[in-house]
Amino acid sequence: MSHLESATGAGPSANKALLIVAAVFLMIPVVALLWVGSYARVEPVFAGFPFFIWYQFLWVFLCAICTWAAHRIVHIARPRRRVPARGATGREAGR
Repeated sequence: MSHLESATGAGPSANKALLIVAAVFLMIPVVALLWVGSYARVEPVFAGFPFFIWYQFLWVFLCAICTWAAHRIVHIARPRRRVPARGATGREAGR
């Protein structure tokens, strides 16, 4: 462990490439739902609902999946930090 890590309490740096992938997963639902021209139509009708309605409803589940995937990727990208034992102070906390 370097002097800087022990002084600030920060752990190893995060994998920036994986964090970018996580950001892309979070942006997918935003772009898909803000691009209204791609789904602002009635046809095809599914179970009596126009395309506009069931497309947005489908994104409720797809957004949850994208958020879960981003969450998992962030956990992989950021290694766990060592947490000092309770009650440990000063030099004892880093051991």
